[in-house]
Amino acid sequence: MPTNLPPEYFEVEKRYREAKTPSEKLRVLEEMLAIVPKHKGTDKLRADLRRRVSRLKSKQQSKKATSRRDEAHRIDREGAGQIVLVGPPNVGKSALVAALTNAAPEVADFPNTTWKPTPGMMPYENIQIQLIDTPPMTREYMEPWLPDMVRRADMILLVVDVTADPVQQLEDTVALLKQKRIAPLRSADLYEGESGWTFKPVLVVANKNDDALTEENVQIFRDLMEDDWPMVAVSATTGRNFDLLKQVLFERLEIIRVYTKARGKAPDHKAPFVLKKGATVEDLAAKIHKEFSEKLKFAKVWGNEVYDGQMIQRDYVLKDGDVVELHV
Repeated sequence: MPTNLPPEYFEVEKRYREAKTPSEKLRVLEEMLAIVPKHKGTDKLRADLRRRVSRLKSKQQSKKATSRRDEAHRIDREGAGQIVLVGPPNVGKSALVAALTNAAPEVADFPNTTWKPTPGMMPYENIQIQLIDTPPMTREYMEPWLPDMVRRADMILLVVDVTADPVQQLEDTVALLKQKRIAPLRSADLYEGESGWTFKPVLVVANKNDDALTEENVQIFRDLMEDDWPMVAVSATTGRNFDLLKQVLFERLEIIRVYTKARGKAPDHKAPFVLKKGATVEDLAAKIHKEFSEKLKFAKVWGNEVYDGQMIQRDYVLKDGDVVELHV
C-alpha cells in the first residue's frame, strides 16, 4: 500500500467493501480516486482504481444498451387485443400483416425479410385488433426478445405455407416455442404441476391457399392434423377467407363489445368498450372510472337477453352488443 494516503481514504475504502450495488461501488471508487494524492508512490493505486471505475462503467453501459434494445422491441398494446404472428421463413407473415392491417412490413419472395417486429391494426366491424409481424423462427436462430413478446400477447397466430410441408413447419414452430416454455392453452392440463410455463390461445393459419389447386393441400393438411389444431386457410395474395379469419380471431380472443348511453340519449355504436367474456356491469363501471364503480346504484340494459331498459344489478354478466345506462 502506498504511503502518505490521507486518513479519509481508508474510511472510503471501507464503504467500498460494504457497497452492495454496482452503482454504489462506482460512486465510492470515484470518491477514492479523488482522495488519493497524485505522486509517484500512488501511481499503481490510481491506475488500479481507474481500471475498476472503467470496468464498472462499461458494465453499466452494456446493461443500458441491452435495456434500450429490449425496449425497442416492446410493442405497446393497442386496440381490442394483441396477436403475434410466428412461423418459419417465407410462409407469408409479412404479406398477411400488410394485407390485413395499415402496416407496411417489408415483403419479398426470399426468406428472412423481417428483422424487427412490425405492428398493424386490423379492423373488425367497429373495433381494431393489433397484429404483430415478427422475424422467422428456425432451429438455427430465434431472436432473443421474441419469446417475451409472445408471452405478453393475447394470442398466437402460427403461420404455415400450405404449399410447402405445413405439417413439418407446424411441428418445428411448436417445438421451438416449447423450448421457451410456451405452449397452446388447450394443452395446459399436460403440464399440470410444472412451473414456468406460459399458455396462449393458438390459431394455425394455412397461408398461400391462393386457388382451387391448393384446396387439396389444405384438405390433406386438415386430415393430418386430425382436428387437433384450430385452423383457417387463407391467401395473403387474394384475400381469400379474410372475413372468416377476422371473425375467428375475434371469437378466440373471447372479448365482448359493450356500449354506454346517457339517460334519454342514443348510444354511440362507433366506440364500444371492449371487455373479456364474463365481465359484469361493475367491471364496465370500473373501466369507465373508479368512481363510477364505487357509486354505482344500478343500471339499465338493452340487449338480446333482456327486455329494453331492464333494470339490473352490478353483478349482471354482460353480453356482446349490450347497451348499458349506468346510474350512480
